[in-house]
Amino acid sequence: MTSYDLPKWDVVVIGGGHNGLTAAAVLARSGRKVLVLEAAGETGGAARTQEFFPGFRVSSLAHVLNRLHPDVVKTLELEKHGLSFTRSDFIPAVALARDGRSLTLHGAYGETLSGASPAEQAAWRDLRAQLLRYAGVLKPFLTRRPPALDGLSLAGGAALGGAALALKRLGREDMRDFLRVLLMNVADLLDEQLQDDRLKGLLAFDAVLGSHLGPRSPTSLLGLLYRLCGEAGGEPGGQVLPKGGMGAVAAAIRAAAEAAGAEIRTGAAVKRIVVDKGRTTGVTLESGEELRAATIVSAVNPAATFLDLVGAREIDTGIVRKVKNIRMKGDAAKLHLALDRAPEFSGVDAAGHRGRLVIASSPDDVERAFNPAKYGEFSPEPVMEITLPSLSDPSLAPDGACVLSAVVQYAPYELKEGWEAGREKFLAAVMARLEAYAPGIGALVRHAELLTPADIEARWRMPGGHWHHGELQADQMLVSRPISGWSGYDTPVPGLFLAGAGSHPGGGVSGVPGLNAARRIIAMKA
Repeated sequence: MTSYDLPKWDVVVIGGGHNGLTAAAVLARSGRKVLVLEAAGETGGAARTQEFFPGFRVSSLAHVLNRLHPDVVKTLELEKHGLSFTRSDFIPAVALARDGRSLTLHGAYGETLSGASPAEQAAWRDLRAQLLRYAGVLKPFLTRRPPALDGLSLAGGAALGGAALALKRLGREDMRDFLRVLLMNVADLLDEQLQDDRLKGLLAFDAVLGSHLGPRSPTSLLGLLYRLCGEAGGEPGGQVLPKGGMGAVAAAIRAAAEAAGAEIRTGAAVKRIVVDKGRTTGVTLESGEELRAATIVSAVNPAATFLDLVGAREIDTGIVRKVKNIRMKGDAAKLHLALDRAPEFSGVDAAGHRGRLVIASSPDDVERAFNPAKYGEFSPEPVMEITLPSLSDPSLAPDGACVLSAVVQYAPYELKEGWEAGREKFLAAVMARLEAYAPGIGALVRHAELLTPADIEARWRMPGGHWHHGELQADQMLVSRPISGWSGYDTPVPGLFLAGAGSHPGGGVSGVPGLNAARRIIAMKA
């Protein structure tokens, strides 16, 4: 078969995660012939719902939805495909305490606070309003293609102007304070305005979740602002546990892509992106099959895209060096427990058990858990976010049984003793921590699955096991994501575009990288 006889597509999308499916849906709706290639046996990427023990299903990696952008919902008409959320679906966030004196944020990230003193509730109302105002300044940057600072376009100039206007609207005092705190560590800001360690611990945990940072690390406040830029059901800070798990979100996006005419193939791993005379011409699969397409969209890790699929020989050495220096060593593990029945966390009511349960008693508690990770070790007292999704969705577990899903900080990718030796020790530390807050939980365990960053790397082809495909820190955001000079979804290889979590604005189930990459391609071809 000659190259002229090979199957021809307008666009080939590599990776059937939610971003790849979003890009495919938008491009197919524009009239292009689109093929999605997913290496695994099913689409969804890290937002799949999978059985981890007979009868027990769980959101495999991401387990709380708080970033799905309304533009994605509207553009793909996801409500027509069974995905919609209202305020009644928002889950609370519970700061657990060993003595049972838990504290709870209700509504869209703490519209009301219970379990704290009246003075602390008032202080939190003021701080929450302030944080949402500041997040509002950053949000335009995090939802659009980052402006190209060399040769600023009209749209890029408008985005910068809009952000400047939002900053001006803060007023003089808020504007000064925004500039003061933007790169501040989250612990110092919380100490300035709050007194209750339980509340401060919860907020500090949320600021560093998924990152190699502690609450006292410079710029750690950015993580909390990034979270508050997200939304669910149209409400900033809203968080939900989707019925059917996170796989239901990916399934709705897939349905939108297929309805638009995109073809999706699973079990189709790409071995190489073919570059001829300096531009993309197609892909070669691991099976040996070749597919032609002038436009390739990679929704997988940027380093894997450039170094493995394209190859360093096709890329300038300076760019190769930048790509190799992207920090993307994961620091979070995922725990799944199949339980005989629902556990009882001390001091938590029925509604709280259906929300996010956070073990992080203070910012110092989080910082102490982080300290060993700097040296390739894990803390004997890890901090974590826990959900019990089967309480709200009984289809995820057998009758009377329960699923526990937890994201555990900190689990260094390069564990000094190696994960083969350290896995059982880390699991024992996590279970001991759970036992202190839910006495008797250990006796309920039928099966435990612990996914370390090394496991995450292998299962989802994420180099470094980092679920954001790269640290979300100031030097790896905005115009520097994934690397400086190439932050707008197009790449140094003509015809190749990036659309995954390693692109702007970053990770989380938002769909924004996929949406923006598709819009960029459409605009360039118009």
